[in-house]
Amino acid sequence: MAEQDDAMVLTFRCPAELDGLLPRPVPAALGLPDWLKAMPAQAFNALGQQETPTVKRCPPFIDAMTSGFLLPLICDLRIENGEFIWENDLPPGGAVSFVRSPIGFHESSQVTDTPLFDGDRFLIKFHNLWTIEAPEGYALFFTHPVNRFDLPFTTLSGIVDCDRYHDNWIHFPAHWHDMNFSGVLPRGTPVAQCIPVKREKWVARTAAFTSEDTRRVYEQMTEVAREQGVYRRRFRA
Repeated sequence: MAEQDDAMVLTFRCPAELDGLLPRPVPAALGLPDWLKAMPAQAFNALGQQETPTVKRCPPFIDAMTSGFLLPLICDLRIENGEFIWENDLPPGGAVSFVRSPIGFHESSQVTDTPLFDGDRFLIKFHNLWTIEAPEGYALFFTHPVNRFDLPFTTLSGIVDCDRYHDNWIHFPAHWHDMNFSGVLPRGTPVAQCIPVKREKWVARTAAFTSEDTRRVYEQMTEVAREQGVYRRRFRA
């Protein structure tokens, strides 16, 4: 209970007309994909001829996927022959106007001279109908749901100062990379992940190992190589 009481809070708000109709943002830890849940913790390594841990046992891989919150697709989105189709029962905008479609588009000129540019293609934009307020001093890093290579799109990354900018929508541009995809992205599919970032000034310092550094690095390397799970047991916060 004490840990819960000490938790920082992100506040997600939506228009009153949409309360109960929109899928809610979820802690990323509750939105892990089925493929990760189903994969084994160990698999046979043909090169080494032994069982070795999979990424399911890799704390950095999992911790990145479970950090922050996932923002959901607001309704089913069907893709057929390159056409996007949806039906959405959201009511018309009330006191505050809001979009009712799950996606919009960015014209390709907006990414001129980038690897994303294709003169014959738009970038899509996932619409988000939640405003997001962060605590004072915190921004939000918005990115593609971490390690979700199974999704047919890649959401672009960006940082928004949501402690100051929290009374407007933040939508999510994305590159649709799977041109062979045909089917339905279900309502609630994660389209972006947001991770709080404290605004601080950082500088880089470089240095050569001292003899003490060398000793500590050698000991830690040896320990990690000798025994599995050292990072998870001793260093993972």
